Amino acid sequence: MSAGLRLILYDRTCVNRAGLGLTRAWSAGSVLYSVLRRSDGAHGAQNWEEGLEWLSSFRADQPIDEVQYWGHGKWGRLLLAGASLDAGALLASHRYHRALRDIRERLSDRARIWFRTCETFGAAQGHDFAHRCTDFFGRPAAGHTFIIGYWQSGLHLLEPGNAPTWAPTEG
Repeated sequence: MSAGLRLILYDRTCVNRAGLGLTRAWSAGSVLYSVLRRSDGAHGAQNWEEGLEWLSSFRADQPIDEVQYWGHGKWGRLLLAGASLDAGALLASHRYHRALRDIRERLSDRARIWFRTCETFGAAQGHDFAHRCTDFFGRPAAGHTFIIGYWQSGLHLLEPGNAPTWAPTEG
C-alpha cells in the first residue's frame, strides 16, 4: 500500500505594507518541508473556498495521510484572511460543508489533521471544535491551546469519539 499525501494549506494574506508578515514564514516553511520530504504539496490560499478546493482536488487520485493548516486561530476556530471556519462549517447547511466532506472522503485510514494555529483547541469553544471536528472527519486532530509562537506550545491530540482531556481554561 502506497503512502498518502501530506499536504499543507496556509494563509497567504498575512502580509503587511512592507511585505512582511507570517505568510513569508509559512511559505518558507512549506518549501523547507518539501525539501526535507515532509510534505507532498503546499498551497497558500486567499480564502477558505480556494483553500478547501485545493485540498479536495490536489492530486485527487491519491489519498491524504496528513493535512496541516498554518494560519491564525482563536478558540474553536481557524482564520484565513480574517474569515472564520468553525464547527458550524461541519453542518450540512454550511457553504463549506461539501468541500469538507470531499476532503474527508480522501482521507486514508491513518490520516491525521494538525491545526498549526494559535488557540484553536483552547477554551470551551476549542473543546467543542476539537470534538466535533474529529467526529466529522473520523480521524485524529491536533491543535494548540496557546499562542504558539516558535515553540508551538499547548499542543493536544484528540481521537474521534473521545472528549478533550485538557482543561477548558488552558490557553
